[in-house]
Amino acid sequence: MELKTKINAEPGKHDLTITREFDLPVELLFKAYAEPEIVAQWMGTNVLKLENKQHGGYQFETTDAKGNVVFRGNGAIHEFCPNQKITRTFQMENTPFDVQLEFLEFIKLTDDTSKINIHTVYRSVVLRDQMLALPFAQGINMAHNRLQDIVSKLK
Repeated sequence: MELKTKINAEPGKHDLTITREFDLPVELLFKAYAEPEIVAQWMGTNVLKLENKQHGGYQFETTDAKGNVVFRGNGAIHEFCPNQKITRTFQMENTPFDVQLEFLEFIKLTDDTSKINIHTVYRSVVLRDQMLALPFAQGINMAHNRLQDIVSKLK
């Protein structure tokens, strides 16, 4: 089955681009990345902090059934333009991955459809390729599927 979320990673480069079209107005797509309650639902994580402003920060944490932390990610928000773009860093704690830089662009296609472009820059080609070796594409596609399902109920 073809994934709806597309990843373009050119060989030998230290970045990649993620794109996905949604049957959502751009305002709702943006809200899915900006409102902590919605982010928590589609990402399946706890949103400990989400300061949507320049120089803001965020922190997400996922725990297992016993309350042990299995994932913690955080970063700084460098640019926040409602319904247009978010520029931020992202780092997963307790992993070999360095901080990455993400440029999220929200694009209105029609009144009822939109698209996200995420340009992610890694410190090296090796780190980018290590990320791609994980079930990264399937994971982000599943998360975007949940985003579509959850946020379409807000229409």
